[in-house]
Amino acid sequence: MTADATAQPLPDVTADVWLSIPPDEIEGLPQGPNYLFWDGGEDGTQPYPGDPADCVLYVVPYMKRRAVAGNPLASMRNLRVVQTLTAGVDDITARLSVVAPGVQLCNARGVHEASTAELALTLTLASLRGVPDFVRAQQQERWAGDFRPALADKTVLIVGYGAIGAAIEDRLVPFEVARVARVARSERTTARGPVHSFTELPSLLPQADVVILSTPLTEQTKGLVNADFLAHMKNGALLVNVARGGVVDTKALLAELDNGRITAALDVTDPEPLPPGHPLWHAPGVLISPHVGGPTSAFLPRAKRLLVDQLGRFVNRQPLRNVVLTTGETDDA
Repeated sequence: MTADATAQPLPDVTADVWLSIPPDEIEGLPQGPNYLFWDGGEDGTQPYPGDPADCVLYVVPYMKRRAVAGNPLASMRNLRVVQTLTAGVDDITARLSVVAPGVQLCNARGVHEASTAELALTLTLASLRGVPDFVRAQQQERWAGDFRPALADKTVLIVGYGAIGAAIEDRLVPFEVARVARVARSERTTARGPVHSFTELPSLLPQADVVILSTPLTEQTKGLVNADFLAHMKNGALLVNVARGGVVDTKALLAELDNGRITAALDVTDPEPLPPGHPLWHAPGVLISPHVGGPTSAFLPRAKRLLVDQLGRFVNRQPLRNVVLTTGETDDA
């Protein structure tokens, strides 16, 4: 279920809210709940701040291992809301089978758009203009000029046109691109133009000079960028992934990189973290950043605003924002 839903009344227990940002650092938290801080600690062994059974709203620790973030869930018998601080929720959904029906999972829509869109443009520009080559030449004290493609006059295809995809387009406009094409799960119309469905990818990919992936990882998008997808990309095109590593078939991508037909800029990989010795590290024409689309100085103020708003809604029994699903319900449309 993707529509907002009404928050459940607080259960008849101590209403603990577990925050992964210290509560005394968040201005404007509503009165009522007992706010406790827990982020798993440096090594994932931080003691629980209270009895998990008394927790009614759990803010998942940011950038911690899946096992750490999911550890308390089985003991949170009175849980009503799980709030992530990430846009993607695939890591936590895998752990929700241990919680009771009726728990709402909310993502962090509105928190990461600016940072992730910035990185998408950074990776695109760095790859097109040859910045990795300049860095290597600088380390060798070589003055190595070259003629490189510009982003101007290019056709860009955004695959995954939610809030992050729209933020990427916002930042593309000043670069005088020739055209932006948009693809999402469902066809629709926006103020900027049509959003095509995934079924139209075979006709859109051959026209795109740059393909930017910003789609969530779902059963539909897992392995979406496979050998057939890549074969439809034009010669010399750039693939930029700021989505999830599992959206791309790594073996198929390596085959295209090795033959030099396309290039890639990846903030996410499969596997992740990319282990030492993996062939993707040294594949020709690839730029890799270590999943840093979200963790920037823009994160914390936006995360705090989201938590203040969500907790105000929760305390006042108002509909929550960004409800991705409710446990025990099968409607995932």
